[in-house]
Amino acid sequence: MALRRFDLEAGGTDFSFAPETEDKIAFWLGKYPSEKKRSAVIPLLWLAQKDNAGWLSEPAMRAVADRLEMPYIRVYEVATFYTMFRLRPVGRHHIQLCGTTPCMLRGAHDLKEVCRDRIGEPFAITDDARLSWEEVECLGACVNAPMVQINDYYYEDLTPERFASVLDQLRNGVDVAPGTFVDRQRSAPLGGATSLLDAGLFDGSRLAQAHLPNLPEPVTDTAQPAAPARTTLIDVQPGPPPERVETASERVDDLRKIKGIGPKAVTQLQALGIYQFAQIAAWSPADVSRIEAALSGAGRVGREDWIAQARLLVQANKEA
Repeated sequence: MALRRFDLEAGGTDFSFAPETEDKIAFWLGKYPSEKKRSAVIPLLWLAQKDNAGWLSEPAMRAVADRLEMPYIRVYEVATFYTMFRLRPVGRHHIQLCGTTPCMLRGAHDLKEVCRDRIGEPFAITDDARLSWEEVECLGACVNAPMVQINDYYYEDLTPERFASVLDQLRNGVDVAPGTFVDRQRSAPLGGATSLLDAGLFDGSRLAQAHLPNLPEPVTDTAQPAAPARTTLIDVQPGPPPERVETASERVDDLRKIKGIGPKAVTQLQALGIYQFAQIAAWSPADVSRIEAALSGAGRVGREDWIAQARLLVQANKEA
């Protein structure tokens, strides 16, 4: 981290927040308990910087410390650590030029030369106080490299000629819309999309299905359906049904006692006619394959040891 010092001469002796900023301060302070209000130090420093012509003077930092009842040194530590806070005056339009590898490979060095030609060395301010610049680390818009941030906005896909034109317009008092300067939508490919062009991928029509496999039939009665009053049969298609499992028709075990079976799996198993531990305990390897296919969970029964758990629960029911 480079040494960062305050500009004490340019900072003057006092600072006060703009009246319209007070609501924003209240918003940030409202996010924290009163005894933890120092947690708002970064957003309050950001607001102070905006109210101080784009940089933080020492009186502005003291004003933040007083609002948060913090020692001055603690606020100074935060302000000098984060490079988002500028400790010397800047121009009305401050350019942060990304010089990290992706932007460098795409021409950031040429943009630096434009800044030196139009403005001067880093942190120099033009005579009309409109422009200043600095080089910063990655701004997270690598796909649109090379790019710069001017005040709060990104200007992307720049060439030296385009960038020079942007600086000239800003210096002449002309606002320049941010964004990309080539034929693309945000970070999409140049010239428009070349794949995933089917509208059905995005409007939901491709997802429409008349019926999903292995779902239980709709129940019209809102009451919980009782267990079938007949001997049930594990019947998972495709393939022939497994061996018949005789069960007491009035008994419905809580299948959730088997670790690995949750409410959704219970619903799926009951839709297949499986209500009791004894049924699961009697599954053959062929039964297991068909059950797992119905549950879309290959290897799940063996991995979670459902059959052994079911046998223990059957034994526990007999002993109860």
